[in-house]
Amino acid sequence: VRDVGGEILALKTVLHSDVASPFAAEAHSGLQAMRLGISMGFNILEIVGDSRTIIKKCQTTDFDRSVIGALIGDIHSKKVYFQEIGFHFIPKIENAHILAKEALKKGEGYYLLGGV
Repeated sequence: VRDVGGEILALKTVLHSDVASPFAAEAHSGLQAMRLGISMGFNILEIVGDSRTIIKKCQTTDFDRSVIGALIGDIHSKKVYFQEIGFHFIPKIENAHILAKEALKKGEGYYLLGGV
């Protein structure tokens, strides 16, 4: 989570077992980002991810009938907590991919407030 100046306010990693696909993992990440935004009391949230498919599913208001439809539905249901919410694609090199890989390697999730 970053502020408007780009300063890191919080980071969160969560380990999920038995995730069916990379798409499901990306959807879980988006859902966790929304939960973090809600718990921190944000009114405006911008979520970035490296899966164009998931970003598009989050941007649309259509019902998702895919395997990850329930996760996408959970994401849509949490939009009401924000005055503004955006979902944006970024290349893998720019996202938290390294952070996630480190959490998997260590076998633990963590939550960091106030910077890296």
